[in-house]
Amino acid sequence: MNRLIARLPKPWMRESLLLMRVDRPIGTWLLLWPALWGVVAAGAGAIHLGWLVVFALGAFVMRSAGCVANDLADRDIDPMVARTRNRPLAARRVTPTIAKRLLFALLLIALLLGLTLPIQALQLCFVGALLAVTYPFAKRFIPVPQLYLGIAFAWGVPIAWATVAQSLEPTTWLLFGAAMSWTIAFDTIYAMMDQEDDRKIGVNSTALFFGRYAIAATGLLFVVSLGLLVEVGLRLGMDWGYFLFLLAALLHAIWQIISIRDQENLALMRAFVANKWFGMLVFLAFLAGR
Repeated sequence: MNRLIARLPKPWMRESLLLMRVDRPIGTWLLLWPALWGVVAAGAGAIHLGWLVVFALGAFVMRSAGCVANDLADRDIDPMVARTRNRPLAARRVTPTIAKRLLFALLLIALLLGLTLPIQALQLCFVGALLAVTYPFAKRFIPVPQLYLGIAFAWGVPIAWATVAQSLEPTTWLLFGAAMSWTIAFDTIYAMMDQEDDRKIGVNSTALFFGRYAIAATGLLFVVSLGLLVEVGLRLGMDWGYFLFLLAALLHAIWQIISIRDQENLALMRAFVANKWFGMLVFLAFLAGR
């Protein structure tokens, strides 16, 4: 992907795609999986291909919009953080005006995608968009901003459920809670890489909030997520295939916790990125459980 971006003829094209993090698709996967969980869970395990496509496109667009909004909010902070100082806005290769126009275009595309959904799902989309563009400010005021991010990433569950089932039910919110706990877990892993920089510039994170208990708290969050998924499976009448894949997800979570015990940045990044496989295992669990 980096090579393809580098071949684009115009600098603004290259920088816009980098601003959207097109070169780092992991964020799209992590945003997409909860929505796909909702699609297959609400659809009694059936695959609704059309909705899968809509939510895949929506995840890409909204993740891109969230990245642009985040970099706009942090354009004066990112230059002080080693990992982010070379981002297009932080390095002043893109102006705030261009970034705002790009954000508007992405939100417009998201709206057009939302118009293909039932009315209740469309209403929920507006809440999701608000969460996505306001998250960057949460880390300045909320001691645990990953909770806010967890709500934003998990919001795809009720949107998907309302799309497929045309209604919401208690099980919807159990699955939402599972996705939210998982998001807080993997983003705490991500935040561990920036602890020193975040402490210096006064930005909050769950890694700082939990301190020396951050790894234990991350493990507990995985347990909460999987526990809620077990309850979802019981309520939906899933068979043994569902729980077998959840066992695989549990083993994957255990591997993550063991691999990050020294909080070495390379291991932290590897574990964070590997959460796309955790999300896939849960998705396969819903397919196998019917």
